[in-house]
Amino acid sequence: MVCVAYGDLYCLERDQFIKETMRIKFKDIIYVGIQFMLFAMYLFEVKKLRFELPDIFDFIMQPLMVTGIAVILISLFQLNKNLSPFPSPKENSELITTGLFSKMRHPIYSGILLLAFSFALYQNSGFKILISFFLLILFYFKTGYEEKQLILKFPEYKNYKNTTGRFLPKIKF
Repeated sequence: MVCVAYGDLYCLERDQFIKETMRIKFKDIIYVGIQFMLFAMYLFEVKKLRFELPDIFDFIMQPLMVTGIAVILISLFQLNKNLSPFPSPKENSELITTGLFSKMRHPIYSGILLLAFSFALYQNSGFKILISFFLLILFYFKTGYEEKQLILKFPEYKNYKNTTGRFLPKIKF
């Protein structure tokens, strides 16, 4: 019998626990597979979905793209050995709540979204904006799943989740 605390305590027979663990890994692969498929689709263009924006947008989008890249790189550096493409935490991972992670729970996704949306606008690409929205939806569901796994591994994640924003810092009034 294996017992796990997630909100309430629930217990599973060993075989059921192994089956559940294998299902989780399958979900990890599905989320990452969809993510890389969307990244690959982002590389393409549909000319019929192109549009024109005033030139001032180029000057606005360039710093946003740089900011997105910086957020991604800083977050990758801060995660260090805890980094994994999969939503389930690594066995020997630690919970990181400092640096950018003290402001938002998923800064890598935040940086990717900022870069994707700003580059799409810079390129005047309706198709890239559409793919960026699909990435936003995917990241919303992927982070929900990821956070369930993190709460199982790190019970203190629940408090951390209540004090920080998912993709953007929480605004305190």
